[in-house]
Amino acid sequence: MTKLTQSLAGRSFASILVDESPDALIALSPEGTVLFWNSGAEGVFGYTAEEAVGRSIEDLTVPSDMREQARQMRAAVLVEGSLLFETTRRRKDGSFIDVAVSKRLVRDEAGQPLFIAVNKKDVTAIRESHKRALAASATRFQMLVEHSADGIVLTTVTGTLLYVSPAAARMFGRDAADLLGTSLRGYLHPDEVSSALERKRRLLEEPGRRHVSVYRLVQPDGTARSIEVVLTNLIDNPAIGAIVNNIRDVTERTLAEEALVVANQRFTALFESGIIGILVGDESGVVHEANDTFLALLGYTREDFAAGLVNWRNTTPPEWASWNAEATAELERYGRAKPREKEYFRKDRTRVPVLVGLAQMNAGQRISFSIDLTDRRRAADAIADLEKQFRQAQKMEAVGRLAGGVAHDFNNVLSVILSYGEMLLEDLEPIDPLRTHIEEIHKAGMRAADLTRQLLLFSRQQVLEPRVVDLNDVLASMDRMLQRILGADVDLVSLPTPALGRVRVDPTSVEQVIMNLVVNARDAMPTGGKLTMETANVVLDEAYAQSHLGVCAGRYVMLAVTDTGSGIEKETLGRIFEPFFTTKGSGKGTGLGLSTVFGVVQQSGGSIWVYSEVGKGTTFKIYLPRVDAVVDVVRSAEPPTTLRGSETILLVEDDDPVRVVACGILRRSGYHVIDARNAGEALLHSEEFRGTIHLLLSDVVMPQMSGPALAKRLASMRPEMKVLCMSGYTDDSIVRHGVLDAHIAFIQKPLTPETLTKRVRELLDG
Repeated sequence: MTKLTQSLAGRSFASILVDESPDALIALSPEGTVLFWNSGAEGVFGYTAEEAVGRSIEDLTVPSDMREQARQMRAAVLVEGSLLFETTRRRKDGSFIDVAVSKRLVRDEAGQPLFIAVNKKDVTAIRESHKRALAASATRFQMLVEHSADGIVLTTVTGTLLYVSPAAARMFGRDAADLLGTSLRGYLHPDEVSSALERKRRLLEEPGRRHVSVYRLVQPDGTARSIEVVLTNLIDNPAIGAIVNNIRDVTERTLAEEALVVANQRFTALFESGIIGILVGDESGVVHEANDTFLALLGYTREDFAAGLVNWRNTTPPEWASWNAEATAELERYGRAKPREKEYFRKDRTRVPVLVGLAQMNAGQRISFSIDLTDRRRAADAIADLEKQFRQAQKMEAVGRLAGGVAHDFNNVLSVILSYGEMLLEDLEPIDPLRTHIEEIHKAGMRAADLTRQLLLFSRQQVLEPRVVDLNDVLASMDRMLQRILGADVDLVSLPTPALGRVRVDPTSVEQVIMNLVVNARDAMPTGGKLTMETANVVLDEAYAQSHLGVCAGRYVMLAVTDTGSGIEKETLGRIFEPFFTTKGSGKGTGLGLSTVFGVVQQSGGSIWVYSEVGKGTTFKIYLPRVDAVVDVVRSAEPPTTLRGSETILLVEDDDPVRVVACGILRRSGYHVIDARNAGEALLHSEEFRGTIHLLLSDVVMPQMSGPALAKRLASMRPEMKVLCMSGYTDDSIVRHGVLDAHIAFIQKPLTPETLTKRVRELLDG
C-alpha cells in the first residue's frame, strides 16, 4: 500500500471529508488500477472499496466499446495535467449512468504519477436542462440559418453532404433533401475539382483553420454560379464533427469583376497596340501616360517621356490652336470630341498628319487616340495619281483612235494625189512649165504623208518591222549625227551599261524616238547645257507596276534621256504626248514629235515616264521589255532589176479612187489587172477567170469580208497565188502587237507608183 493509500485510509478530518463525499473519488495508477475508492464511488457504481481496490477501472465501470477512449483520456492527462469531460459508465448491476469526470494528475512522495478521478453523480437532469437550453439556442440558430442569405453546408472528410441550409440549396439549384448524402464534388465545375481537392487536403492538415475560396457550382440547366466558400475544419469538434462550408453567392460580383478584368485587358491591349497612338493627359497639357505607338509617331523614346519632354501642347503646331479650342469645347460639353484631322510636331519639328479623337476620362484627365495618316494620304495621292493616269490614258486612247481614223482616210486621199502626181511627172517633159507645179503638189503630198505616218505611230497603227537589237549599238551608231543636232554648246554624255539586255523593236522607229527626244532637249537648252543618255537593266516590281498604269512587273531595258534645260511646267506635263500640242512658237514644230515617241514606245510593248522641274531640266525614261535572244543580223535585200511585169493581179479595193489609181499604176507597168470593189466580186472573178492569178492585192478593212479572210478563202482554190495586203492603218487581222503575220505581205498606204510596183515586183520575184 502506498503512502497515499495509507493516508487516505486514516481517519483524519480530511479523510472523513473525502470518504463521505457524495461524489465518487477514485485514485488510479497510470495503468488504470484502482488505488482508492470512497463511499461516494460505492454509491455511484455499486462496488464496495474491498471489491474495487486492486482491480482495473475499465473492468469495473467502463463499457467495452469505450475502453480505448478511456485509455486515451489517461494518456491525455499525462500530457495536459487535467481533463474535464462527460461520459457514460456502467454500474455493478449492469445499468449505465451518465457522469461528469474531472481527472487530475498528482504524484506521490516518490514522484510516481497517480490519477485522481472525481465522478459526479448522475448528470441526466443537468443534461436535460442543458438540452432545453441547447434546444432553444438551436431553434434560434436554425431560424437564423434558414432565413440567412448566406448558406451553410456540412460535409464529411470525403465530401459527402451532411447538411444543406435552404439558402445553400438555392445556390445549388436543387432541393436540400436531394442533396443530402451526395458528394459535393459532383456539383463543382470540372475545372474546379482538382483545386478543391488540394484546398481540402491542406484544410485537413490544419484543424480549426479557415480557408476562403471561390468555386463554380453547376446548375441543373448546365449553367454555373460562382460561390465564395469559407471552409472550417471542425472534424475533431465533438459537437460538429464535420467540415463547415459557409457559402455566399458571388455570381454578380464575379461577373462584374470579370467584366472589369476584360475591360482592363481590352484597354491594355488597345493601349499597347501597334496601330493607335494613345496618351493620357490633363487640362494643363501634362502627359501622364503614352504608349509606344504614340511615342514612335512623334519620334520620342521612353526616356524622353520619362524626362518630361512630351507635352500635349508643344506637339501641336500653332496654326492648329483653333482646332484645339474647338475640340476642347466639344469635350467639355459632351465628354468626347469627334475625330478630326490635324498635324503634330515630331521631335525633330517635322510634321506628321494624324486623325485625333478625344474623350474625358475623369475630372481633369483626358485620353486621346491618334492614327498616323501618312500612309493613308500617300495611298490617296497614289490613287489620285492613278486616276489621273487613267484619265490621261483614256484621252490618249480616244485621240489615238481619232488620229488613226483620220490618217487612214488621209492615206487613201494621198494615195490618189501622190500616184497621179508621179504619173504626171513621168509623162511631162523636163522643160514643161507645168512640171514645177506638179512637183510642188507632190512635195506637199509627201509632207502630208509624213504627218499621217506620225499620226499612225502615235495611234500605234503603224506597221513596224521589229527585230532584236542592242540599244547601246543603236546609240553608238547615232552618236555623230546627234552631236551635229545638239551643236558645240551642248555636252553630250553617254552612259551605256555593259552587258545590256536585248529588246525587240523596230530599229528605225527607235532611232526616230531618240532623235525626237534629242531635238526637244536641244530646244530646251537654247544657251547650251548637258544632255545625258543612259542605258540600264532594270526590274520593275509589283509596287512600281501598281503605281504606274499599264506597266507590268518584270525585266526591262531602260533608256534615259536627261537634259539640263528649262524644264516643263506641271500644267503642261499632262499634255506633252498629245498630237499637235506644242509650246513652241508658230511654225517651229508640228506637235507630233513626242506623240510619235509615245506611240512607238507603246506599240513596242514598253512605257515612257517623264520627270521635270522648272529651271532644272527634264528626264524621259523609256522601259522596253527585255528578251533573251541574240541580236538579229540584217541582210540587205537585192533591189529588183525592173519594176515592170506581165503577171495577172487580182486587185480588191472598196475605195473607188484608190482602186482606179492602183489599176492605172499596175497596167502602166505591164500587168494584167482584174479589179473588184469587194470580196464577193473578187471570189466571182476568181471562179470565172481560167488563167493563173499570180498575186492578190487587197485592202485590209472592207465591208462583208476583210482582205486576210478573202486571201484565206482563195488559198484553197489558188494555192500558188501570192498575197499582198494594203491599208491606211494596221488591223488585228494583219498585225499582232506590232509584229506582221509571217504569211501575209503588207504595204502601207499612201501608195505611189514606185512603192507599189517595187513591192509587187519583190513579192513576185521572191
